[in-house]
Amino acid sequence: MSPGRVLLHIGLPKTGTTYLQQVVWRHRDQLASDGVLLPGFGHREHLWAALDLQERRRLARRHPDAPGSWDRLVAEANGQSRDVLLTHEFFCGATAEQATRAIEAFPDSEVHLVVTARDAASVVSAGWQESVKNGGTVDLPAVLAGTAAGGPEFSMRTWDLAGVLERWAPGLPPERVHVLVMPGRDQPHDLHWRHFAEVLGVDPDAYDLPTDAVNPALGIVQIEVLRQVNAHLPSYSAHDRGVWIRGYLAEDLLARQPRERGAMPAEHLARFAELDRAATQLISARGFHVLGDLSGLAPEESASAGGREPGTVSAAELVESAARLVADVLADVRAATGDAPPRSRGKD
Repeated sequence: MSPGRVLLHIGLPKTGTTYLQQVVWRHRDQLASDGVLLPGFGHREHLWAALDLQERRRLARRHPDAPGSWDRLVAEANGQSRDVLLTHEFFCGATAEQATRAIEAFPDSEVHLVVTARDAASVVSAGWQESVKNGGTVDLPAVLAGTAAGGPEFSMRTWDLAGVLERWAPGLPPERVHVLVMPGRDQPHDLHWRHFAEVLGVDPDAYDLPTDAVNPALGIVQIEVLRQVNAHLPSYSAHDRGVWIRGYLAEDLLARQPRERGAMPAEHLARFAELDRAATQLISARGFHVLGDLSGLAPEESASAGGREPGTVSAAELVESAARLVADVLADVRAATGDAPPRSRGKD
């Protein structure tokens, strides 16, 4: 009985990973019937495993079972004759030594690397917003200057496609490195899943896809309000940050407000265009398997087009958004105490 493939989907963050993970975890049993195992008890264990691989010292604070999660997934994967999928965007923060150790953990399997990608300016802009949705307080200029505190999940370490590929891919044959470029706005909405399904070797039409927005973006005014609110909040656990800051404040209350898309400051666009060129040249030179249009890594419509830079948000706009936020929180408090009906969850 020969072992199957091990597919390491390592991100990058903000490249449709949540959407793809929602599909595979929702259809875990069907995926197993189609010959692809998702090991572990769920998505959270893959997150733990990504951090465990990177030897995070405070991992036990997330959950007592978090330490050792990488070894548990490896043991389960190595006991399989079918394909195995490990998927979490935090894997791409690994050092070159940690990435090599991850690949060498499956000596009897054919290891494949799956990297989802988009242009660098969009990744960085969306990645900064993600850090704020997870309780961050730093502004975009601090991130761009490299002075922001925090782990590698929200830094250039995970947002630099060429750097991630250089750390993870040197020991793999090029045909085992799959780069999935996110579809453009004018392309079919399910194309990203179809590319992912092609790598997995499953029929894409046999899986139901999410109809609601996955991991919705906030407007530039709302993300600035949330960043300032975060500065006044107590220290929350990772679970509480996910429930209350990300889930309640960001993706419920603030996502309901009228939104205006943010943009990367124009003076930084040349820097990110160079990152895109470096990634494109590396992918082409190494002959990696590309699904999607590689030119999408440097779109003609830049991340600054049609959006506002963070520095243009006015005090009046912040007050208006914050007032809406307080009103919605008060409505929920009244509803929770039985004093009023729950507010409408529809978009304004």
